[in-house]
Amino acid sequence: MNLKIEVDCTPEEARAFLGLPDVSGLNAHLIDEMKKRMDSNMNLLQPDELMKAWMAYGGQATEQFRKLMTAAATAGLSGAASPKR
Repeated sequence: MNLKIEVDCTPEEARAFLGLPDVSGLNAHLIDEMKKRMDSNMNLLQPDELMKAWMAYGGQATEQFRKLMTAAATAGLSGAASPKR
């Protein structure tokens, strides 16, 4: 026995039938808030602003990497990193 049921309704009607809440107002509010935040942060997408932000971390990261490599090279030259036999 095969039983086929076809329901023709809108998403709003299906939501109401199943007892689910209508979240369209909340969705609209969230979308508006996201648009406001994107508009207020649009200047951060400018290439010069991106480079300023990246270089703020890049300089520190480069210095830390240099210190790490210097310490590793110093330890290697002193024999501290060589395996014991």
